[in-house]
Amino acid sequence: MVWDPKDPWGKKSDPLEEALKQAQSQLKDLFPPGGLKNLLPAGGGTWNIIIAGLLILLVWQSVFIVAPDEEGVVKRFGVPVRAVEPGPHFKIPFVETVLQPKVEKLYRVEIGFRTSQQGRQQMVPQEALMLTGDMNILAIEFIVQYKIKEAREFLFNVADIHETIGKAAEASMREVVGKSKIDEALTTGKAVIQADTMALLQTILDQYHSGVQIAAVQLQDVNPPEAVAAAFKDVTNAKEDREKLINQAQGYRNDIIPRAKGEAAELVNRARGFAQARLNRAQGETNRFLATLKEYNQAKDVISKRIYIETLEEILPNVEKVIIDGKGGERVLPYLPLDRLSRSPSTTMVKSAPQPEVEEPRADPPPTLRPRGTRP
Repeated sequence: MVWDPKDPWGKKSDPLEEALKQAQSQLKDLFPPGGLKNLLPAGGGTWNIIIAGLLILLVWQSVFIVAPDEEGVVKRFGVPVRAVEPGPHFKIPFVETVLQPKVEKLYRVEIGFRTSQQGRQQMVPQEALMLTGDMNILAIEFIVQYKIKEAREFLFNVADIHETIGKAAEASMREVVGKSKIDEALTTGKAVIQADTMALLQTILDQYHSGVQIAAVQLQDVNPPEAVAAAFKDVTNAKEDREKLINQAQGYRNDIIPRAKGEAAELVNRARGFAQARLNRAQGETNRFLATLKEYNQAKDVISKRIYIETLEEILPNVEKVIIDGKGGERVLPYLPLDRLSRSPSTTMVKSAPQPEVEEPRADPPPTLRPRGTRP
């Protein structure tokens, strides 16, 4: 029971009862104050029953009820005169008739195939085979869902609305597919084809004043014809292989090019470092040479001897050497112990043999060997 704020007991009036009460009041106004008894002859039981039945039939033909999902279209002598909303309504009996199409129902039209009562689908080649923009043939099966937008136009402007929608949908799909390529129809272009077909179909039906609103256009199956299905499969596989090889090549390219760039940058940096090192070394040697030249100009004899000794150290690093002072060699006979020199890798200094003590003028001491890079 539905609660009504106007009725404390939760009761709600029935629309049918209100319609019957209204009909009764109208009938009372049509007949004299005595009611039906004054019209019925006295003592005629059969006539009374017939007249009562005719009155009930008259009331029954005067009232009709439109369901919530319907719209009523009232015809008078076959000509539509008005449209009524859901609820109880009156009409002139035997003169006006009512059509009540379901305006909320979603109708379905199949194009390219038909579904049997057992649920099996069978293709209709005359409707399914279509030509694409790149001169290929496809078998396209799709459905159209629509609703009634204007009941009067839907009922009276088009003779066979279901067949008209099917033909218009087929023509719209052929036009859209004829502007598309086969790859788009088979892969990523299905949504665009559905939207374009729906818009074009709605435009055609609006030009017909059909009173129909297209709800959806859905592609069920898009395949090449059976005669060339194997060839299309080979082409598809070849395209997939091509994309695979392209992706592999791109991956190899993305791997080898950065690596080569890195190696090139490393070589460039190493070359720059080597050049900078050589430059710094040359500058250092130049500064050292200039410093040595300055000292050489101040003490030529000492610097010459030092340079001579350092040069010998550089060119004869692993050779056994014996250094004898020049003045000492003039007074003594040098003795070279070759047998010991061959055994010991160290440098041996052979001094001159002892001489008798004779008073001679003292000679200058021999120059002292200094480590390389120090001043005398």
